[in-house]
Amino acid sequence: MKALFIGGTGTISAAITKKLSQDPMWEVYLLNRGNRNHILPEGVKVISCDVHDEAATARALSDMAFDVVGDFIGFTVEDVERDYRLFKDRTKQFIYISSASAYHKPSADYIITEGTALSNPHWEYSRNKIACEEFLMKMYKEEGFPVTIVRPSHTYDERNIPLGVHGKKGFYQVIRRMQQGKPVLIQGDGSSLWTVTFNSDFAIGYTGLMGNPHAIGEAFQITGDETLTWNQIYQTIADAIGVELKPYYVSSSFLSAAGDKYGFDFEGSLIGDKSVSVVFNNSKIKHIVPTMRTNVRFDQGVRIALDYVLSHPEEYEEDEEFDTWCDKVIEALEAAKKSI
Repeated sequence: MKALFIGGTGTISAAITKKLSQDPMWEVYLLNRGNRNHILPEGVKVISCDVHDEAATARALSDMAFDVVGDFIGFTVEDVERDYRLFKDRTKQFIYISSASAYHKPSADYIITEGTALSNPHWEYSRNKIACEEFLMKMYKEEGFPVTIVRPSHTYDERNIPLGVHGKKGFYQVIRRMQQGKPVLIQGDGSSLWTVTFNSDFAIGYTGLMGNPHAIGEAFQITGDETLTWNQIYQTIADAIGVELKPYYVSSSFLSAAGDKYGFDFEGSLIGDKSVSVVFNNSKIKHIVPTMRTNVRFDQGVRIALDYVLSHPEEYEEDEEFDTWCDKVIEALEAAKKSI
């Protein structure tokens, strides 16, 4: 069987590419610009092309056809409209990576299922994902386009640490603040519930959907089973580093307002996502992929990631702007407390 992944080297897709490359039943192709192809396992074939150049992509694909095509970098309706034109006659299944942030926040029930309403007025990223889903399902209903929707939540790998509040350059500055004994910002009081998933666990669910006729025309959320508070997440990270956690709690609404002029989109990432408690009911994916379960607990996964991050500091950039902003937020709130 032949699989083509658009992208294939990112946080989510790299684990899928690795897992599938070890399965003799699959022949794996990637369509990308070659930015991270040095990490690819042996045997993976690369079609070097920018998928945003539709004409060049069509030429590169020539008369090729696939059992499964997976898009990991489709963020707008224009992206999936292009995918539809390119692959409607080239694949037996098209798997689109959407996002669990598309679910309404807060929902009527804190337990999230695939039937939970899709609506996110706080985050354009999520609204675009919803629009992509709607277009693809319309093509399925009207023309039989064989789409499967996948909604990940907070998925991480050996190079990333999942956090609630960080700057434009990612998580690394928060780790540096912990190492330096500085307080770190945590949204709310840290007691809301969250789910993080190691990418190798996510790959089990995703590959179980590939070529599966029961997945056509359906949406599946794929997350781990472990639910943690943000306090537990940050404390686990601090314990793994071997430092004292110094949490500084700030409301998400204040963080959103304070971050606006610095270009930090905390309305989307917090109010529209991470500040709201979510617990995922994964019975649907487990029904057709019985092997789907959490194999890498967060306390294990974060140590895997920190082992890499702390031994490869040259790959990460300190974020002075975010660091200074954190100090300013804390100073302003401490001053406000004294004035009451």
